[in-house]
Amino acid sequence: MTLKQYILLAQMESTTTSFFPAFIGVLYAWYNYDSFRLGFSLLGLLTAVLFHIAVNIRDNYLDYYIADNKNADHAQKMVVGKENIPLKNVRSAYWISGIVALIIGLFLVLQTSLILFYIGFGGMLIGVLYTMGPLPINSTPFGEFFVGLSMGVGIFTSMVYINAFDVIQFDWITVGQIIVASIPTSITVMSISLANNICDLEEDIEDGRFTLPYHIGIDKALVVFKYFYYAAYIAIILSIVFGTFPRFVALSLLTFPYVLKNIGIFMNKQDKKTTFMTTSINSAVIPVPIIITFFIGAWLDI
Repeated sequence: MTLKQYILLAQMESTTTSFFPAFIGVLYAWYNYDSFRLGFSLLGLLTAVLFHIAVNIRDNYLDYYIADNKNADHAQKMVVGKENIPLKNVRSAYWISGIVALIIGLFLVLQTSLILFYIGFGGMLIGVLYTMGPLPINSTPFGEFFVGLSMGVGIFTSMVYINAFDVIQFDWITVGQIIVASIPTSITVMSISLANNICDLEEDIEDGRFTLPYHIGIDKALVVFKYFYYAAYIAIILSIVFGTFPRFVALSLLTFPYVLKNIGIFMNKQDKKTTFMTTSINSAVIPVPIIITFFIGAWLDI
């Protein structure tokens, strides 16, 4: 397998959804606990990205495997078919990526405590079960929730902990504040997943995947999609009120009208080739301003 093929299978552009909660988690630990560990942060980020890549490759493998077994025409339009990559090479790629991520994660556990193991292992378990087993999570109506829990809450909390493990005390208030602070990036991942499932509803049904839009219908799924984003901005406001985000982060709320415009475009027409990109754009428009304003606010204490 060539590097180009690996990158195509890994869907590198989608790994930004792992970067964003990681960056905000680092800033959260720095601002709230005055603690920052560069080495641990880089290793934690590498673990999250490699595991994300492993899940992406596994997903590409399964999509092609199912389509090819059905002799579907679109099988040859997929990365595996288009690049003519042997399935054994695809399997090796996701296993190696996942194992390296696990090894780095275990090293970080040894440097911190078992709390990180429980947080990280929970996220990885969700990632594995997302596409594996007799009933993969991505074939159920709970896919959006679990992908948000793993990538949003899990990555965010892990990055907070590896930076502040020696000073943070987990109590109900702390846990609640961390969960609220993780919601904006969790929501962006959940929205991408839901938008994808809305666009692919017919194809998913053919492949035996009965996702949330199948159970509640397109119209109600679009309402959920819209309120996901509302929840993200409410969480930002609450985090500022709680004092866990600098007040300067309030400037990130100015992105709401643009995000609302993109929501309207997708709700008007759900198409993978023309309007789905608005969801991908929102997945950056929400967290990037948070990261920038958080850094400035933490640095200047405003």
